[in-house]
Amino acid sequence: MQTETVEGIQGWKGSALALLAGAIMPLAFAPFYFFPVAVLSLVLLFASWQQVTPRQAAWRGWLFGLGMFGVGVSWIFVAIHVFGQSGLFLASLLTFIFVAFLALYLAVLGWGIKKLAPGQFDCFDLVLLLPVAWLGFELFKAWFLSGFPWLELGISQIEGPLAGWTPVIGINGVSVLVALTAGGLLLSWQKRSWQWFVAVLAIWVGGQALKNIEWTQPVGEPIKTAIVQGNVPQNIKWNPEQLVNTLALYQKTTQAYWDNDLVVWPENALPAFYHQLENFYLNPLRQLALKNNTDILLGLPVQDVETQQYYNSMMLVGEKQGFYHKRHLVPFGDYVPFEWLRGLIAFFNLPMSSFAPGTINQPLLQAAGNKVGISICYEDVFSTEVLQTLPEATLLVNVTNNAWYGDSFAPHQHLQISRSRALETGRPLVRSTTNGISAFVDHKGQIQSETPQFEQSVLTQTVQPRQGETPYVSWQRWPIWLMSLFMLLLWAYYRQKNSG
Repeated sequence: MQTETVEGIQGWKGSALALLAGAIMPLAFAPFYFFPVAVLSLVLLFASWQQVTPRQAAWRGWLFGLGMFGVGVSWIFVAIHVFGQSGLFLASLLTFIFVAFLALYLAVLGWGIKKLAPGQFDCFDLVLLLPVAWLGFELFKAWFLSGFPWLELGISQIEGPLAGWTPVIGINGVSVLVALTAGGLLLSWQKRSWQWFVAVLAIWVGGQALKNIEWTQPVGEPIKTAIVQGNVPQNIKWNPEQLVNTLALYQKTTQAYWDNDLVVWPENALPAFYHQLENFYLNPLRQLALKNNTDILLGLPVQDVETQQYYNSMMLVGEKQGFYHKRHLVPFGDYVPFEWLRGLIAFFNLPMSSFAPGTINQPLLQAAGNKVGISICYEDVFSTEVLQTLPEATLLVNVTNNAWYGDSFAPHQHLQISRSRALETGRPLVRSTTNGISAFVDHKGQIQSETPQFEQSVLTQTVQPRQGETPYVSWQRWPIWLMSLFMLLLWAYYRQKNSG
């Protein structure tokens, strides 16, 4: 099949187009939810890579990444400047370095694609090579240097028809479909043909139809659940003089909700070590919980008195007491990768930034009679790590401290990611945050209720646990690996055939 020659976008116009395409990409994500923009953004990027050299493609890929991450993760600046107490210039410089580094991934992607497919993209480049290459970019970004799987395209589709594919092939599989859609639309324009448009439309209609399938089933009795959002300001949270007020706040607030089966407090709700609070606070709290037949999941740091290592943990207080220690730590948040950086600037010396990771195979906590898949903060952005709690877990709990990011995109984007984990696994999600957005999310990834930001709030709802496996839980990433391999082999076959 031959593709008509379409003149590439040369000079500064192509570079400006790539930068603009990246800058509009975050509009597809929360809090905007303009999911078709993800397709449009990739169409423009792929168009900017037409008939350019590998070096030009690398430059335009970097500009695309600069726009995408510069807008999409601009909240990094808030964490460094406002709460990390770094000056305006230094915070701006560190944010730019971070964004520019992430953009390098797309520079390498563009260079590699044009090495493999020089000149004009043909139909096989657009619908086979480019979608698989985008998948490789997302998976590498989620792995390299502990991983940063933010702004995965599949996440942006949770309100759109492609969301129906999420329980089948996972978020990264949906990213492939977004890239395939972009390639198919660009190909339709190049060939002035409806053939590929119809093929793309079939994928989207299929996704809409899949939304009607119930992959998992209710199990057991509904759980009456309360989420406590304390809204303790980040700048005073770890101050010793604030500790008594914080302890009183969470206990007093919970007293009105002892008729619930489960009460969930956010990440590090209690800003003191377990052994410091055990006798005078946690033991009496457990007695109250037992008296009222209520389980409490609460966040606090736990120190191993023998090794002196400490963990970012969730504690189950109730009939079956236990701990979950955070496994996937956030660089420069939970720990500083290079200890010699401490003292250079305030951001590298944040309170509680020397956590040790918990072990991988921790037993699931059983709260309110159900095994719970717990993730702390950043952990739920890693799809395969949440999968490790399935199919045993009948509900998911995510707790986080969004106070670091103020009134930025981050709390909205993180909630959207959490919703995608519920949709992938077919499990309801209870999400408790320090200052918003706390929420109840159903097994379809839809928000049932949520709290306002920057307010003390309690959210209550009855949650129905679920059992069973979505196709994604059963097969995990094997289908997308096999599909990608098939697409690459098919592309290589036709590339060789056409070159011969």
